[in-house]
Amino acid sequence: MKKIKYILIFILFSILSLQNVDSYSINRFPKPEFESGHTQPQTITPAPRALILEYLDVIVLIASLSIITWLILKKRSRKGVFWMSVFSILYFGFYREGCVCSVGSVQNVTLALFKSSYHIPITAILFFVIPLLYTLLFGRLFCAGICPLGAIQDITAFWPMPIKAWLEKVLGIIPFIYLALAVLYAATGTDFVICRYDPFIGFYRLDASFFMFAVGGIFLLIGVFIARPYCRFLCPYGALLNLVSRFSFKHMAITPAACINCRLCENTCPFGAINMPALIKEKEKTEVLVRRYIILSILVPVLVFAGGYTASNFHENLAMVNPKVKLANELMNNTNYGLKGKEAIEITGFKSSGKSAEKLYSEAAVIIDEFYVGSWFFGGFIGLVFGLTLVSLTVFKYQPDYTPNKATCLSCARCMDSCPVKPEKKC
Repeated sequence: MKKIKYILIFILFSILSLQNVDSYSINRFPKPEFESGHTQPQTITPAPRALILEYLDVIVLIASLSIITWLILKKRSRKGVFWMSVFSILYFGFYREGCVCSVGSVQNVTLALFKSSYHIPITAILFFVIPLLYTLLFGRLFCAGICPLGAIQDITAFWPMPIKAWLEKVLGIIPFIYLALAVLYAATGTDFVICRYDPFIGFYRLDASFFMFAVGGIFLLIGVFIARPYCRFLCPYGALLNLVSRFSFKHMAITPAACINCRLCENTCPFGAINMPALIKEKEKTEVLVRRYIILSILVPVLVFAGGYTASNFHENLAMVNPKVKLANELMNNTNYGLKGKEAIEITGFKSSGKSAEKLYSEAAVIIDEFYVGSWFFGGFIGLVFGLTLVSLTVFKYQPDYTPNKATCLSCARCMDSCPVKPEKKC
């Protein structure tokens, strides 16, 4: 298995390196500027992908999720999960170029909810909903080996090392912040930040800029030692799956029968997603428990309000990412995007459009107002996440066996191989 993984990684990086060199060679030479009346030919936009092929992607997604569910819950096969990861990299990654992407579909769904003029493709809705439904039923199987962003990190986790539990908790808040920010920018029609800063899509499309190629390479390099850094500490769709998986109907188990507490699975999870046995501790006094819960019940709403109020004070800064707001600001202050001696292309384009500056200012003001309202929800959500994290740290749960943490377990099946317990035979 390890030899196969090394061969696959070598082939992958060889392709990416050659493509990066190719892209660099192309970008070295700018498009010539003709001064002899030459007319630039009209750019031809490629036709959209055939609808039947888009639905084929949905069928492949459902089939892949169903197969990996069977491999994990019935066959308990880590090897099967590995080969599903390879298939995901080849099909959803290189063949489909990372699109349609469940991770990025968060933005499509958000924009469709807040902008009636946006017509969302049905396939984007299905790619958003289907993994959530499977997660509600069986846990984070999409993360196990179907998501191409997670799959490429999973097969490069050669020497994963555990990190401190408190650091895992702190870093685990970042995906929720990223999710809230992505929703804010998508709801205001500003940008799809998840897609723009996806570290692996450029790999799959073989057109990554040098910067994004480097970012993706850094993630994979870190992932050799800290397993799946993007999935655990940045992925916004993973934050949604984290929440839904807590209520999963039938989640994977480390052992197929009664746990014998042999401790062999203790260090097998590279994600720190195994709940260790926790026996009943000394019973606290009732007044201590009541006092703690009163404090928390007051603290959480305070954190929600404080987060919303703080974010609302920075709504203009958040809105400055919007191209229309930024253009209005540049025109109003006559700063020309920091250029000297040459008019910025954005300003030239605006002047040629025939639109008045007053109308632009009016449109920008509406967007800023949207950001003011949205920043209250953005900050409030972050405050709620911090508050609930504090609550989770104070709650003690009786835990007699080794079990996967439903929220953070990525269902990779590594822990299953270490369990000596055999499935119980049915009569």
